Amino acid sequence: MTERTGVPTASEPASTRTRRTHLLVALTAAAAGIGLVAATIAFAGSGHQHTGSRAAVVAPATHGVSRVNVTLAEFHIDPARLVVAPGTHLYLVVRNGGHMEHDLRLSNGAHTRLLEPGQETTLDAGVVRTDLSGWCTVPGHRAAGMTMTITVGTAAAAAPTPQPGTGVMEMPGMPAESGVAAPNPADATAAALDTAPPPGWRPIDAALPAAPSGTVHKVTWHIRDVVTTVAPGVTQTLWTFDGRVPGPTLRGRVGDTFEVTVVNDTSMTHNLDFHAESGPPAEVMTPIPPGGRHTYTFVARYAGAWLYHCGTAPMLMHVANGMYGALIIDPPNLAPVDREYVLVASEFFFGPPRGPGDYAKMLADRPDTVVFNGYPFAYKWRPLTAVVGQRIRIWIVDAGPNRGVAFHVIGEPFTTTYVDGHYALQNTSDGAAQTLAVDPGDGGFVELTFSRPGDYPFVDHQMADAELGAMGTISVRTP
Repeated sequence: MTERTGVPTASEPASTRTRRTHLLVALTAAAAGIGLVAATIAFAGSGHQHTGSRAAVVAPATHGVSRVNVTLAEFHIDPARLVVAPGTHLYLVVRNGGHMEHDLRLSNGAHTRLLEPGQETTLDAGVVRTDLSGWCTVPGHRAAGMTMTITVGTAAAAAPTPQPGTGVMEMPGMPAESGVAAPNPADATAAALDTAPPPGWRPIDAALPAAPSGTVHKVTWHIRDVVTTVAPGVTQTLWTFDGRVPGPTLRGRVGDTFEVTVVNDTSMTHNLDFHAESGPPAEVMTPIPPGGRHTYTFVARYAGAWLYHCGTAPMLMHVANGMYGALIIDPPNLAPVDREYVLVASEFFFGPPRGPGDYAKMLADRPDTVVFNGYPFAYKWRPLTAVVGQRIRIWIVDAGPNRGVAFHVIGEPFTTTYVDGHYALQNTSDGAAQTLAVDPGDGGFVELTFSRPGDYPFVDHQMADAELGAMGTISVRTP
């Protein structure tokens, strides 16, 4: 098969943190039950590039035509450096040797289709007269290391060049660790995060219903790519569980069984990682290919405010682009309250308009906005409500992917706090708490009772994150 197009795509920004990138890749792939070749695992532990990428390959040519085998895998392309003689008509026999879908696009516009694991195709790269670059276009894969260069020259050009002072070979798409990611001029920007949302906008309903009756809870979700307004003037294509970010909230009790059927309506493989579930990731985090479906079944053995998320590598990309939600398992003998809310904290990293987020920003921990329930200052515009003298409980789950949250209500201390599966403070008369610290991937709740009517802001007390959108209001009225 020969595939070719003359329309190049906009370049995807590359990671600037080489060691951190590959360590994250190895960890997330392992969590998803995806095996990496030994060289990649060794690299992740040592801080060096994948061993198959250190030396260039000289393309042999016969009568001006060269055919070269190229392998795609998590997360590298072999060979990563290819040298061809000027004027060579180059064909690349591209095989997906990895465990998820990959493709190859060249900077001259030639590209393969998306290849399933084990599939192979021949890419006509044309007559090569100038240097080319290549990459996998699956979001996040290029920044994670799936790049190659095709250099016009002689065998001498194949010699690797060490990075000064490190002894590590500098590879295309993976700048030195000390570098700083250049801003992508194609990324969307918000003029002001605290301006009014667009007409028709509605926040996620933060009200949390009581745990349903029965001990078996069956739901069906669809994974969908949804173009969503994530900040004033900013639309992004989010990867979602059931069309929303955060995904639907589940609730139950210790000992309950959950049967969650997930249908993948997208063109990318995804899966589901319930933090409340026990078992080897390779067995319980089953990947769902495009068009597929799977039922995840588990018993909630422990109480807590749990995170669920997609665990497909690169996990950072899948989580930061919207694939997360909350699972609430009530502690035994949970005291009744008058109303409950659930807030999921997270960050967005704006990519090009209507595109997915910027993976280089995610790696560099440079969020454009920090939010509760998917939108900056959402509950400033539609406040949560409470009544004087009534007790409320607010559950907090931090999806991250990178930052913790220090939840604080300005003007009313907490008389109960719960985190990491236990009470840190439980409705005492002589003590109170001012913040609930929740790490990424963790959760808990607070309880409080308002003594006077008025508007009470709640914030992430990491003030920079509050200014980036992690702030809202509780409007308290008299009975």
